[in-house]
Amino acid sequence: MHFELLIEDISGKKMLELLMPKLISASDTYRAISYKGIGKLPKNITSTGDPKKRILLQELPRLLKGYGQTYPSSNTSYPVIVIVVCDLDSKNYELFMQELNNLLNGCSSKPNAFFCLAVEEGEAWLLGDKKAVIAAYPKIDKTMLSSYQYDSICGTWEYLANSISKGFAAKLASEGYQAIGKEKSKWAEKITPNIEIDRNLSPSFKTFANTVRDNCKTK
Repeated sequence: MHFELLIEDISGKKMLELLMPKLISASDTYRAISYKGIGKLPKNITSTGDPKKRILLQELPRLLKGYGQTYPSSNTSYPVIVIVVCDLDSKNYELFMQELNNLLNGCSSKPNAFFCLAVEEGEAWLLGDKKAVIAAYPKIDKTMLSSYQYDSICGTWEYLANSISKGFAAKLASEGYQAIGKEKSKWAEKITPNIEIDRNLSPSFKTFANTVRDNCKTK
């Protein structure tokens, strides 16, 4: 089985590139493709957007249509699974998933595609394995870390930042988006290698892990 992973940013790509070898068999392959932000789904699903801007949701109608034409779900000679990974942020889970599935169902030729939402943000998947976080940051505020509720709507990246260093989130925010993105990539690189798949208690991470495992050639 080959997996195409569409992710909204670089930090997510780095996390998934470290996670996928833990989830797939030796005969499976994958490619992780990052975009420059999540954006919004276009109101007109036939919209083509601007590929140069590389905004995930704006490009999604075109991407799903292209995958469906090249790798339709009926293709058994070279089966491809497309997994779209993005943050839920403040969206309503049920409504957003309905919009995504409506988009997929609107394809004249559908790919085998799944949508995996990190609740609330991608850092929730890192915080889902608190032992992995401690292994990467031994001096972390363990009291604050232990108080984190899995997949809670709490400003997840800020929570992780402030657990690592008091006031760190405000400092990063003052330095701008690029500083935040750089630090998120660092967290992904340091924490993800320590993650044990079955120890991770983030419900949205479990959904992603099960989606990959269920579609592997060898379980």
